[in-house]
Amino acid sequence: MDSVEAIVHSLVSEITPFLHTPFAFFGHSMGALIAFETARQLHFKHHVTPLHLFVSGKTAPHLPYPRKSLHKLPDDQFKKELQLMQGTPEEVLQNDELMEIVMPHLRADFTAVETYVYRPGEVLPCPIAVFGGLQDHDVSIESLYAWQEHTNGSFQVQMLEGNHFFLHNQEQEVIGSVLRELSPQMRGVAASGPVAR
Repeated sequence: MDSVEAIVHSLVSEITPFLHTPFAFFGHSMGALIAFETARQLHFKHHVTPLHLFVSGKTAPHLPYPRKSLHKLPDDQFKKELQLMQGTPEEVLQNDELMEIVMPHLRADFTAVETYVYRPGEVLPCPIAVFGGLQDHDVSIESLYAWQEHTNGSFQVQMLEGNHFFLHNQEQEVIGSVLRELSPQMRGVAASGPVAR
């Protein structure tokens, strides 16, 4: 699938039977857009929202895409751009057979992000927590704080050392922050019962 809309439609269909269980979403980069739009669809169609929305390494959805478009580049240029981004292991990039398998999926991901069109809608009632890399030159701190426009709940931004793929080195810090946010919410759910029936 090469559009955020198609991915979200598929996700909503798959998770609808499980909406009686409390849940939270975490998404990094493209995953942040998918988590956000999935939360919006669930809120609009099913009147259910995640306990918390965690987004990482992504400008707020209503802002212009900050990078140059890559999804239509020839394979050799596309591969060079992937190397510059430092998100794909070099072992993968140098393996022609593996790249032949992986390239269409990577290109579909970039197509989804680069062709995404934000449509204004109802603000989410759930809290949003945002993570960013201090050396991520494409995703500014200001663009991370702009996520606040999409929630009526609490909001926070946490900046960590690293580039766009800071998660590779900051995994434990991010997991710890997520668990600290969710623990009191889960205790509240246990005391009051399920959030959706």
